[in-house]
Amino acid sequence: MLEIKNLTKRYGNFYALRNLNLTVEDGELFGFVGANGAGKTTTMRICVGLLDADSGEVFIDGKRMLSNHRMLSNKIGYVPDFFGVYNAFTTMEYMQFFAATYGLVGDDADSLCMDLLRLVKLEHKADADVNGLSRGMKQRLCLARALVHNPDILFLDEPASGLDPRARFELKEILKNLSSMGKTIIISSHILPELSEMCTTIGIIDHGQLMLKGTIDEIHRAAAMQSPLLITVDPSAVDMTFQILQENPNVQHLTARANLIEVVFTGNKQDEASLLSELVSKGVPILSFNRQEGSLEALFMQIVTRARGQNPQRPGAPMGGRMPMGNPMPMNGMPINGAPMSNGMPMNGMPMNGMPMNGMPMNGMPMNGMPMNGMPMNGAPMNGMPMNGAPQYYNNQPGAANQRQYMGGNQ
Repeated sequence: MLEIKNLTKRYGNFYALRNLNLTVEDGELFGFVGANGAGKTTTMRICVGLLDADSGEVFIDGKRMLSNHRMLSNKIGYVPDFFGVYNAFTTMEYMQFFAATYGLVGDDADSLCMDLLRLVKLEHKADADVNGLSRGMKQRLCLARALVHNPDILFLDEPASGLDPRARFELKEILKNLSSMGKTIIISSHILPELSEMCTTIGIIDHGQLMLKGTIDEIHRAAAMQSPLLITVDPSAVDMTFQILQENPNVQHLTARANLIEVVFTGNKQDEASLLSELVSKGVPILSFNRQEGSLEALFMQIVTRARGQNPQRPGAPMGGRMPMGNPMPMNGMPINGAPMSNGMPMNGMPMNGMPMNGMPMNGMPMNGMPMNGMPMNGAPMNGMPMNGAPQYYNNQPGAANQRQYMGGNQ
């Protein structure tokens, strides 16, 4: 198990990471998602020993790693976002070189290297020059290289960046195969839907702090619950339906376009069923009743936009803004606390030398607020919908002249 505890990295007045806490269980395929500059690469470089943290700790199986580079290098494998290859090598020679850095030589090493090339579907390129491989093939070769010492945990920094659709699909299948073999895999990306296709758990980072963590199903449910209910009724029943909906405490905003009523509804699935039952029992002829499909991208943007709006960075602010007032809660209701990581792993085709990597400074601020369905809420709208029941008027919607609206509950 990987635990990151109170990990902090500061560049001058700016915090790339601020007391980051994260736990990744054994065998998880964890997606680490955030905008460019959110803190993903900084976290990974600290965890693999290529960058020193200002404070905090990384644990693997309960053991401190940041001060134990040798143990760390045996536990982890790393595929960076940008990596180099030795162009004078063939694919097999490249693998043999990195196997030798771990003391693996001879026939056993050759057999291992070929097995790894077979795992990433490059066995037919064993004698080909590395320089002649496509980007997707080089990405898979770098993954094979990171596996030569059979690490427990793999870190992949935006591994699908720049790959064509076929190469992305092949990479996803390889990672799923590795996960089924018991490897713990942490993948970073700035594209949430991309990670949702392969990961078992997702964490969203912004301004150097973990904003949200949950399983894929929990993330999808959170996205769905932020979408409005769409109720289509017989045209003669629009007025009656409006009156019934206005009395429901979970209804925060209504918009009617002809006989289609869009409802900002803060209740859960059971509340939805109760509302449907009430409408039917009161004689409303319902033609359709469903939630609008939730958008993962909209969920991600809502979290990021809210965090940046709530925590503006003042130039020269000594702590990058105000200090945190509380810890956000993840989707499963459990605190997102964990432990930090440590040092070592070949980078850009170079054997492990513990050389530090430069990261971009980040303006980070935590987000505070009350969780809703596991997602911190602060009243910021998403997809034009209020999140805390506060009345919100929409004065610039297309076709507003043909709309009927109601804001707030129990008015």
